[in-house]
Amino acid sequence: MKLQEAQNLFESLKTVSTKKTEIKIYKRFLQILSKLSERNFTNDEIESIETELDNLNLDSKPEHRKKFFRKALQKFQKYLKEAFSLTQPDYYVTMGSALGVAFGPVLGVIAGQFFNGSLSISMGISLGLLIGTMVGIYLDSQAKAVGNII
Repeated sequence: MKLQEAQNLFESLKTVSTKKTEIKIYKRFLQILSKLSERNFTNDEIESIETELDNLNLDSKPEHRKKFFRKALQKFQKYLKEAFSLTQPDYYVTMGSALGVAFGPVLGVIAGQFFNGSLSISMGISLGLLIGTMVGIYLDSQAKAVGNII
């Protein structure tokens, strides 16, 4: 499926749909496709992207459209990340925040052993979230500087 065909498909789906959550998915697909069409890819890279769009079977008529297209969007974003290092805005901030919250309690338990306090876990979560967010902001700014944000 060509990039323009995919854009036309999502434009038509957007006008037909009445559910806001479906429309959000279609708009995100349209945003990604328009950003991809603006980039300078080689013919092989364009063919690779079009092959991936074909593999997603976007022109099928699924019973649960929202679920089908949400999974297709996730697969397409994962493909773009792996093949071209293209990420969505705030990708690294989201990942850094999640990892910070996950590993923050470990920091809190370690800090609680040295400083006798009952707030050590909550302080660890806060510190982990802060560090994760700061690292994410830095990585997002680097990706934007290189031009890997779609």
